[in-house]
Amino acid sequence: MRYADVVLENKSKHIDNYFTYRSGNLDLEIGSKVRAPFVTKEKTGYVFALSDETSVPEDKLKDIISVDKAESLNSEMVSTCIWMKKKYGIKYYDAVRCFIPPGKSAKDGRKKNPYEDFEGAYTEPEALTEEQEEALGKIQEALEDGSPEIFLIHGVTASGKTQVYMEAIEKTMELGKTAIMLVPEISLTNQVIQRFIGKFGKDKVAVLHSKLTQRERYDEWERLRTGKAKIVVGARMGVFAPLENIGLIILDEEHEATYKADMTPKYDTVEVAAKRAQHYGAALLLGSATPSVISYQRFRDGIYNLIELKERYNKTPLPRVDLVDMRAELRSGNTSIFSGELHKAIEKALENKEQVILLQNRRGYSNFISCRECGHVVKCPECEISMTYHKSKEALVCHYCGKVQPVPKKCPECGSGYIKYFGIGTEQVEEMIQTLFPDAKVERLDLDAVKNRKTLDGILGRFAKGKTDILVGTQLVAKGLDFKNVSLVGVISADTTLNIPDYRSQERTFQLITQVAGRAGRGSSQGRVIVQTYEPDNYALKAAQNHNYSGFFSAESHVRQLLEYPPYGDIITASFTSDVEKDSIDGAMRCKAYMEVCLGDEAKQRILSPKISLGYKEKESYRYYILLKCPKGERNRYVYYLDSFEEIIIRDKLNCNLIIDVNPYSI
Repeated sequence: MRYADVVLENKSKHIDNYFTYRSGNLDLEIGSKVRAPFVTKEKTGYVFALSDETSVPEDKLKDIISVDKAESLNSEMVSTCIWMKKKYGIKYYDAVRCFIPPGKSAKDGRKKNPYEDFEGAYTEPEALTEEQEEALGKIQEALEDGSPEIFLIHGVTASGKTQVYMEAIEKTMELGKTAIMLVPEISLTNQVIQRFIGKFGKDKVAVLHSKLTQRERYDEWERLRTGKAKIVVGARMGVFAPLENIGLIILDEEHEATYKADMTPKYDTVEVAAKRAQHYGAALLLGSATPSVISYQRFRDGIYNLIELKERYNKTPLPRVDLVDMRAELRSGNTSIFSGELHKAIEKALENKEQVILLQNRRGYSNFISCRECGHVVKCPECEISMTYHKSKEALVCHYCGKVQPVPKKCPECGSGYIKYFGIGTEQVEEMIQTLFPDAKVERLDLDAVKNRKTLDGILGRFAKGKTDILVGTQLVAKGLDFKNVSLVGVISADTTLNIPDYRSQERTFQLITQVAGRAGRGSSQGRVIVQTYEPDNYALKAAQNHNYSGFFSAESHVRQLLEYPPYGDIITASFTSDVEKDSIDGAMRCKAYMEVCLGDEAKQRILSPKISLGYKEKESYRYYILLKCPKGERNRYVYYLDSFEEIIIRDKLNCNLIIDVNPYSI
């Protein structure tokens, strides 16, 4: 008789364990999807272990009812789930859910291909550059050796990283292996898919991202699981593609925050990719013009292999970057959001029939509304976060929970009529640029303007065809867009990201400016970038101005090392949610006391007292968190202690839920 240890579908850590069953006459393997009796019901589960013996008494055992081969996992996926539980302090089944598709299989003839209308757009280059050839040679050697090597490809913008990816995938396919290609934004997938379909054909390419319908996601998952498709292109979730014999995993723009999951389970895509690559002996490529400080330090520590692409593929120089001191503009009497330098540069570009991209990394018209009499700021009643004014809707919108409410005529606090709008959003930039240049065709690219794939394709398509002269947008305009006629990029306010309360603010500013600057001058002449700021001497801005990554890394890593921030330590949050505020606070306080016992003297300087999570989106519930600064190399120990606190929550029937987040991108 064989015995199976099964992880059952659940929403509670109360049953986040293995449950042993008899296999009966069923043909079971590690990863088999099964139906099994549990108390008075049947539950879905997955086999995590098989053995010929068990310590569970026979009279306590039940037989597995059935097995579903079509939706089973493989042993590698199961081992990755076990690893994720230990690494991130999540439930087994939360990890399983990452690998399984929503919905169910379509009937024959009714399967949906979300990209059936794509024709493919790929032009084979006449030849690779010397740097591309050298990069491909190193990757090919690892592919043929079957060694799980990690390559950090540091290539300047427009250096041809995507072509290297595609050539590497072609080599992978020749070896009979499969490949995963990830991009940070769903908005970028269409461009990549068109190129991939053009090179590899529709049958070999499948797509996975959250904007697909459940039926589309299931059908794409099934094509991959059955081996009909060999390449997956997708956003973050694509790292869990049900492929066998993976030979290559690629994360383009590896520095992007979107690769860190912000919903449960809170995983890091780079770490999951490395785990899967290790199992299959696959190569992992992490590409970026602005590698994260963590990744570059891993190269310096000998964990990653560095590949550099220092020149643009068409040999055009990198754009000239000018910093404009907005303090001087104010002193000269210019109160506009556009400096004189940027205004003149836009005029010149339009005269030359060239295109312009303007970046303002804030949506809406104004960032917040405040009373000039008492200073009250209108905040979301659910999140306690300041609401953004949207002129197009004539409403206030919470960018955290989506709540919409009318603009008050009087101050809700003191009744004064002195209500004023503060800050600049993309709507205001669009309106003012249209006023200054009435003959120019202006469009906006942000989450408010992009409602679906069709809208996005329309905005980008018109810009690509030259029908749009000026494109105004948030960070969406900085990522992966390749337009030959863009000669000028303007950053309206670099200080928007520079002053956010996040230890990564300098890094994010350097990356954003460097990335958006890379949209300029991709044609035959050098582009120009104008960055407006009130802090022109900031080291991140100076480094971006000079395209000096090593200088930025040196300054930033020095600060991180002093403060023990990643990569010189880890930051972990333990959040407690409850429908009763007191219970949420009590859970956080109890956990802090528990961790102080576990950690001893080191806890005093490493655990912050409970704070309320102001950006929490759920209605009628509360979230408080404690923050732990974990020394380098101690992460698993800290996560283990935090995860074990669940036993106290269950034992003492605390009315709260615990969520652990390792190195969160927002707190």
